[in-house]
Amino acid sequence: MTLIKSISGIRGTIGGKTKENLTPVDAVKFASAYGTWLTQKHPQKPKVVVGRDARISGEMIQHLVMQSLVGLGIEVIDLGLSTTPTVEVAVTHEQAHGGIILTASHNPKEWNALKLLNDKGEFLNAEEGQKILSIAEDEAFEFAQVDDLGRIIRNSTYIDYHIELVLAHPLVNKKAIKKAAFKVVFDGVNSTGGISIPPLLKALGVKVTKLYCEPTGQFPHNPEPLEKHLGELAKKVVENKADLGVTVDPDVDRLAFMDENGKMFGEEYTLVSVADYVLSKEKGNTVSNLSSSRALRDVTEKHGGTYYASAVGEVNVVAKMKEVNAVIGGEGNGGIIDPKLHYGRDSLIGLALFLSLLAEKKIKVSELRASYPDYFMAKEKIQLTPEINVDHILMKIKEKYINEEVNDIDGVKIDFENQWVHLRKSNTEPIIRIYTEAKTQADANELAEKFIQEIKAIA
Repeated sequence: MTLIKSISGIRGTIGGKTKENLTPVDAVKFASAYGTWLTQKHPQKPKVVVGRDARISGEMIQHLVMQSLVGLGIEVIDLGLSTTPTVEVAVTHEQAHGGIILTASHNPKEWNALKLLNDKGEFLNAEEGQKILSIAEDEAFEFAQVDDLGRIIRNSTYIDYHIELVLAHPLVNKKAIKKAAFKVVFDGVNSTGGISIPPLLKALGVKVTKLYCEPTGQFPHNPEPLEKHLGELAKKVVENKADLGVTVDPDVDRLAFMDENGKMFGEEYTLVSVADYVLSKEKGNTVSNLSSSRALRDVTEKHGGTYYASAVGEVNVVAKMKEVNAVIGGEGNGGIIDPKLHYGRDSLIGLALFLSLLAEKKIKVSELRASYPDYFMAKEKIQLTPEINVDHILMKIKEKYINEEVNDIDGVKIDFENQWVHLRKSNTEPIIRIYTEAKTQADANELAEKFIQEIKAIA
């Protein structure tokens, strides 16, 4: 059982001992730390938006979190079952001072987490996150007197509002999508994708076959949207002669597609395709993190834009997007960030833009995928002993490849002519993560093995 504290929030497994798992005591403690931080910044009755995915533990954790905030004199806007991007949208629309999303993303059902937002509906930066961790560690809470307690206001309209924003987006071609009369099979993994994606598809005139769309939190398979977990979706796409399959993770910030043959489009290519469409309408720059596919750079340069890489983590992608005024960005795991809507990974806008591209091109999903350059990735890790200095290893690797294109904003990434390797150290254990990409899977695997041996030789 596990409890992981980081600058982006706290996540852990439900049950067990305090300080070792995400127990009710730990939920109250970290919600109180976040609320204390907010009241220090906004002494006059701050407002916080709270929503959750459909995890079994979600209702329990949400009540604990909301009542802790009420105890600090905070007004809470309770969205109930929601999505991560919907909570982000609600923060700005409510002019709230922050937000909390109760979700462990793609982790299995025994996990849950508190993801913390600022007043822009964006994830906290490292400095803000560290302050909250310090408050929690010191238990430096001062709760409100009885006449100054906060209150809870329930609002179940925000998924509808979110869909309205997507439909009003200038690049969503509603007319072309409706004319295309797409047939889609959607796997909602029994979470809040099931109450957000089908209504969006219906509004776009798409015929939807729903698979696991009841928000019970009983995930029918591993909820990470990877090919090995999506056998039933693939089968249903073929059986229904659908144009494509669609799935999301439990909190709806990761988006994945299948072609008409039930073959994965590729999670890296979700962002690539959406960027291709956006850049065809609006010239500009793109951003993804260092571990994302080079295909985004290729597509960006094809349209005359410049590609930029950020450190891993949504908050870093967003910061870089703002810095370079990117028109689209995100992460290679299927996370689309469209600044016209908001600075957060959002499967609803990602899906609408993807369908717009497909409708305008009038081609099959398999044909669209074939139009992009092929890259293959390998993801490995090497376990080291605690006494080994990981920073020293990465410095030695950097020195060895100083004549190549090297980026050290987050570990060490080395770009070769037709492939790259990204080496990152874990913040919690003596592990180096090794990501590679090449033109063939064999080359990606070979490059990963080469660097595993080089690291071992230095260690």
